[in-house]
Amino acid sequence: MAATKAQRIGIWIIAVFMAVGTIGSFVAIVFANENQATDQKQINDLTEKYTKETEAYQAKVDVQSKELSDKYFATFSQYQSRAGSFNKDDVSELKKEDLVVGDGAALTKDSTFTAYYIGWNPSGKVFDSSIDGEALKQPITAGPGSVIQGWTDGVDGMKIGGIREVSIPSDLAYGETGQGEDIPANTPLKFVIFVIPTPEKIPEPEIPQQLLDYYQTGRLQ
Repeated sequence: MAATKAQRIGIWIIAVFMAVGTIGSFVAIVFANENQATDQKQINDLTEKYTKETEAYQAKVDVQSKELSDKYFATFSQYQSRAGSFNKDDVSELKKEDLVVGDGAALTKDSTFTAYYIGWNPSGKVFDSSIDGEALKQPITAGPGSVIQGWTDGVDGMKIGGIREVSIPSDLAYGETGQGEDIPANTPLKFVIFVIPTPEKIPEPEIPQQLLDYYQTGRLQ
């Protein structure tokens, strides 16, 4: 049946609105894709920049670690022989034995310090050590709250440059919780700790805030 003039006009208006809507949607998609591509490029650039900064930072850390290892390996590696089995019942309280008395400032329980270490359990198993073959790993920075209480108490009074063996009862180590297969619950531990002068701090690159925002919200702020 032929459409009336009014119907033809109505169909034409609907067609125009549909065409405009389709074009508008297409334009929106194009702009969205363009914006997404721009955002992604910015994210890629930020990520690449941060990655390069992190690699440069790690390279400096590796150089510093090697320099420290070259300086201290011979001194500290000889104490590997201290690790051996012991009667766990003999370690009911904290014991400290200075193997080398340092000539630097004395530590307190509130001190933050830099150290190499060897740790072993009653069976003589070395569960962790700064010694890696013929080199030393990067020294650790330790302080109250970042190490077991036996360490905090064990280095109290120790002088920088000194080497001390510390016997730690289980309640000042990992207590009833334990720490993996090598440190079951209620296990006393022994450590040789070598406190060295804290080396120059290498600034660590910060993650760009825009990257943090993007990975938290899914969009650039």
